[in-house]
Amino acid sequence: MPKNSLNVSLKGADDIFSTEESRQEQQREQVQQIPIGELFPFKNHPFKVLDDESMQRTVESVEQYGVLSPLIARPRPEGGYEIISGHRRQHAAQLAGLDALPVIVRHMDDDAAVLLMVDSNLQRENILPSERAFAYKMKLEAIERTVGQPKNVGQVVPDYFGKRSTEIVAEGTGESYKQVQRFIRLTNLIPELLDMVDEKKIAFNPAVELSYLDESQQRDFLEAMNDTQNAPSLSQAQRLKKLAQEGHFSYDVAFAVMGEEKKDELDKVVIKNDTLRKYFPRSYTPKQMEDTIIKLLEQWQRKLQRQNER
Repeated sequence: MPKNSLNVSLKGADDIFSTEESRQEQQREQVQQIPIGELFPFKNHPFKVLDDESMQRTVESVEQYGVLSPLIARPRPEGGYEIISGHRRQHAAQLAGLDALPVIVRHMDDDAAVLLMVDSNLQRENILPSERAFAYKMKLEAIERTVGQPKNVGQVVPDYFGKRSTEIVAEGTGESYKQVQRFIRLTNLIPELLDMVDEKKIAFNPAVELSYLDESQQRDFLEAMNDTQNAPSLSQAQRLKKLAQEGHFSYDVAFAVMGEEKKDELDKVVIKNDTLRKYFPRSYTPKQMEDTIIKLLEQWQRKLQRQNER
């Protein structure tokens, strides 16, 4: 028999099993210590990381105990890792001066990463309407992209077929699918109005109705709202939406609607900003103008009292 006919390399049992064990070990998720500079935020992350009281408490905890719960991240094609879960922990670690963080590195496609990022963040107690709105929208779009990819549906979105996309988004949130749709409508608001929803200057239901106005109409509405110093009621927002759909919307119309007397504001006096601006420097904010007017009225009232006492 030719020598080269036996040119086969046979491995021992230890080599075979150690190779299989190492292969399984590589597939198993492990916590790694990754330099903080190699961790980057999720693209279009809808949840705000604020330097508020809660963040200060987190920083103090990190300084004392370190980061106890590992982040979840995935490798980036350009290098480093994209955070899927743990943006607040990463920011707190930065403020606490940590050099590295415990991270579970998980290889995930874009849609699976979006679903995990949204679901992990929706567990937080305090979520702003704008955060919930964009999170629901991102999750909805990720779910809808799975249509036409049935081989992935079982992994990413169980029991997808036979359900509406918004029903799947709503599962586990405590929201109805119709409420999810309302939240997603908020993503059509201009940033200034959406901020007012977060700040509770505009209620949720009127904001949903206003989201049907186009950008130009929303800016006219915002100006009318500022000029009348009135927040919209649900009925006012519904009327403005209908007027816009009928082609009758304008700043003057919005000002007229927003300037209407409400039951709890029958004694309210409305002065348009344009009228007031003639008497104040350009740099004055509405709050500064209001404070100045109140001071002048107080001086005028004291003057009247002195005259009456003579």
